[in-house]
Amino acid sequence: MGMLADIDKVLISEDQLQARIVELGESLNKTYSDEDRPLLVCILKGAFMFLADLTRALSMRHEVDFMETSSYGARTESSGVVRILLDLERSIEGRHVLIVEDIVDSGRTLNYVTRNLETRNPASIRVCTLLDKPSRRVVDVPVDFVGFEVPDEFVIGYGLDFDEEYRNLPFIGVLKEEIYAKVEEEDTR
Repeated sequence: MGMLADIDKVLISEDQLQARIVELGESLNKTYSDEDRPLLVCILKGAFMFLADLTRALSMRHEVDFMETSSYGARTESSGVVRILLDLERSIEGRHVLIVEDIVDSGRTLNYVTRNLETRNPASIRVCTLLDKPSRRVVDVPVDFVGFEVPDEFVIGYGLDFDEEYRNLPFIGVLKEEIYAKVEEEDTR
């Protein structure tokens, strides 16, 4: 069984994901025009699958760039310290920016990225997240487009990982607690 044996349950199926991404694309197509030519800023690594499907659902001209941040490591809870590991390749001054996130959890990473990008004078900044977990919010952050609201469970798949694994699952699943409890137990030794 491999990875599938580590899954407690499927929270969002592959079909549900794809249908909702088409709907998000339609909303974005109404929000932006060819003249806006938004820059989609994918937050790596978790959002890469979402970005790939989302960009195919867009009909307006747009560009893509990437940022990578770190706040987790091999843990299930954010450390609260956010670092930028990979920054944008181009200037965003005067551009319409759409941050593409895999999940908004505590809000710390998104708050840090948004504040950082605001200093670069974009025309606008909006946020599109595949998953929103408002029950875990520590920092109030605006989220403009949400795929799914999820409960306070450790979700993996469709780009989301635990210790760099499970990203390739085509659905959003809940990881069995004993899988991540082992790693957290080792961390406390």
